[in-house]
Amino acid sequence: MSKINAEKVSVIDEVKARVEESPTAVATEYRGMTVAEISTLRKTLRVAGAEYKVLKNTLVKRAISGTQSESLSEFLQGPTAVAFVKGDISAVAKILIDFAKATPTLILKGGVMDGRTLSSKDLKALADLPSRDVLLAQFAGALAAPMRNMASLLKAVPQSFAYGLSALIDSKGGPVAAASPVVAEPVAETPAGVEDAVEAASDDVVAEVTDVAGDVEAQASVDTETSASADEAPAAEPAE
Repeated sequence: MSKINAEKVSVIDEVKARVEESPTAVATEYRGMTVAEISTLRKTLRVAGAEYKVLKNTLVKRAISGTQSESLSEFLQGPTAVAFVKGDISAVAKILIDFAKATPTLILKGGVMDGRTLSSKDLKALADLPSRDVLLAQFAGALAAPMRNMASLLKAVPQSFAYGLSALIDSKGGPVAAASPVVAEPVAETPAGVEDAVEAASDDVVAEVTDVAGDVEAQASVDTETSASADEAPAAEPAE
């Protein structure tokens, strides 16, 4: 095998490996860019998780043939450099667009992401999106808010239950001491933990109120027996 053919095979194998690692890539035209500008862009993209390579179109087409990145072939015309993306495509698209504004000789042709063809307009739309970290933070905040509200609501259920039962016993006329409100155990973050905590707290409340009701009933029985004994006792004889 000649040296030239060996180099071609090496490039094809390299491109295939990159496509297998990440099926997301962006094709650009670098005509008119200086070596220093290409080097600067390459370093900036590497920080965002992308490798920027100047490649021959024919070799790239052979490498991506039969893969889900094959649609990238339609952008492989003229001097082409490809950014193979492992990181956040939105961050990479933003870097390329911002660099193109400062260096008009850089032209974004299009790209491919998980088998879907991306036009230059698609790349601009992706660049306008918040970064992946920001989106994850926003999503986490949106999930956390209702969970916090639910936890607070469920923590209040055992207390309300205790007060309600205590008031019901009082309404029956028994001299019942006010039941001590039960403080719910800290509620877990997950739905399963919240449900277990509420169930445990409710069982404690029922047990406590049942004990109070038993004490009331026992006291009432003692009072009744004492009253009956007093009625049956013989009256004291008058002194002579």
